[in-house]
Amino acid sequence: MMIIIDDKGDNDDDDDNDDDEDNYYDDDDGDDVTTIVVATAAAAIVVVVVVVAAVIVVAATAAAVVVVVVVVVVVVAAAAVVVVVVVVVVATAAAVVVVVATATAVVVVVVVVVVVVVVVVVVVVVVGGGGVVVVGGGGGEAAAVVVVVAVAVAVVLVAATVVVEVVVAAAAVVVEVVAVIVVHVVVVVVVVVVVVVVVVVVVVVVVV
Repeated sequence: MMIIIDDKGDNDDDDDNDDDEDNYYDDDDGDDVTTIVVATAAAAIVVVVVVVAAVIVVAATAAAVVVVVVVVVVVVAAAAVVVVVVVVVVATAAAVVVVVATATAVVVVVVVVVVVVVVVVVVVVVVGGGGVVVVGGGGGEAAAVVVVVAVAVAVVLVAATVVVEVVVAAAAVVVEVVAVIVVHVVVVVVVVVVVVVVVVVVVVVVVV
């Protein structure tokens, strides 16, 4: 009895196995493509989200910078107005001081002139006779001495008044300069503090 081995059938089975293996690998290839597509889409979404976030941060930073600039401009403008007001007030006060000192000098001069005139009139006219008896002998010479002394006193008083006026005016100018310097320092400090606070707030907002 002969046994026939169907090698062709076995080969067919092997072909079937090959087909199965091919189909299996083909399926894997399809899964790989799907995974790559999904990963690429996810990466694209992430990139878009990052770009949008970056745009938002840049816009927020730009807005914050604009706010800082506006605040600084407003503060500087307000400080300038304050400086102008202070300068005007101090200058007005200095002018008032000068006017008062000048008026005082004028009053002193008038008073001294009146006193001199009165003394001359009393010594020469009222007493009569050149003031010989009252002054103590010497006649017109005594009257002349009285007039010279009165004029000297007047000159001294006027000079003293002028000196006082100059000193007061100089003091007013010094006060004005000091006031302006103090105001400028205060303005600079305020501006620096405001800028620092705004920058810190912007940084905190952007970071958070």
